[in-house]
Amino acid sequence: MSEQLSVRAVRGATQLDSDEREHLLDRVAEMVRGVMNANELAVDDFISIIFTATSDLTSEFPAYAARQLGFHDVPLVCARELEIDGSMPRVVRMMAHVETPRTREDITHVYLHGAAVLRRDLTNVRALPDEAPADE
Repeated sequence: MSEQLSVRAVRGATQLDSDEREHLLDRVAEMVRGVMNANELAVDDFISIIFTATSDLTSEFPAYAARQLGFHDVPLVCARELEIDGSMPRVVRMMAHVETPRTREDITHVYLHGAAVLRRDLTNVRALPDEAPADE
């Protein structure tokens, strides 16, 4: 019997140190791979990905990093993040729609680098190991 698949949304975010093309491509690829690894996903499991970037990031389209990872037939779109006073600078976010047997509660969202503080309300979030709070 085959597993029942559902459509789920998976979130991710990463903060860049600077707006340099290779740095952006590396950080976005790291975030996409992190979402894939944390949720045991392959490229074929993705329906679409929406990327947003803060207005201070102009060196490259975040979607290009996903194309370099093999997302050739997956619809990708880039958009500008809202400019809210006091919001975190140099952030790329993603929302991927995927087919998975995981329940909504079993989806792991991936927030890397400074972006790890953006979603402290989520219980199922993975951040880079070197970003764990000092008291752990």
